[in-house]
Amino acid sequence: MRKTRFPFKNAVPEKCAIIHKKTNEPEAASKLCACLERSKIMTLSESDRETVENYDECMPDEEMLYDLADLFKVFSDTTRIKILYAIMPGELRVADIAEAIGATQSAVSHQLRILKAARLVRFQRDGKNVLYSLADDHVYTVLAQGMNHICE
Repeated sequence: MRKTRFPFKNAVPEKCAIIHKKTNEPEAASKLCACLERSKIMTLSESDRETVENYDECMPDEEMLYDLADLFKVFSDTTRIKILYAIMPGELRVADIAEAIGATQSAVSHQLRILKAARLVRFQRDGKNVLYSLADDHVYTVLAQGMNHICE
């Protein structure tokens, strides 16, 4: 049975309860729950389509759509994808990333700035060095799901 994305209002409170239970960051959990409430997008099976009275409800607001489109634009550059895969195992310096992907340090720094702005990578200073890593498990999940999709 094919799954389609439609609002399923009863699932939002349940998902929020799970999110709050599994996270140690109540502020982040609250933001995510607020986002779920605003978008009202949940997964329903095809047979549940007729229960949705107004299809307009399943459309997120314009601002969320622009933010989502901007996020996916960040994934549109192969150098940025290579950087994300290079730092997937752990923290690396710019020089190490550049060597791993066969790019100049300048090019890597430029792309890291874009990845930081999109909150896909995080960094921490270690003396004179700056170490980069994936921002969170969501980045890994997006990459893995994208790879699964193209390999089907």
